[in-house]
Amino acid sequence: MLKYKGISVSSSESWHKDLLNLSVDHKIISSELSMKLNEYLAFRHFFIHGYGIMLDKEKLIPLADNLPDLWKDFESELETFFKN
Repeated sequence: MLKYKGISVSSSESWHKDLLNLSVDHKIISSELSMKLNEYLAFRHFFIHGYGIMLDKEKLIPLADNLPDLWKDFESELETFFKN
């Protein structure tokens, strides 16, 4: 959506976070959805940087369980964006 709107995202190490922030700034997604997605961003960072052996099942299961609802929220917000 950002690319469609002609908005570039930096290629820095924090581009994932920048992508979320820009999406909120340009009203593609809500700040509430961005905060939910940040939990997954934190997990990604933790996992990618070599801490996979230290995964905590108690923290991972709620993230996995919440994915269907999070996806529905994401789809809903994109539909709202396209309507405007």
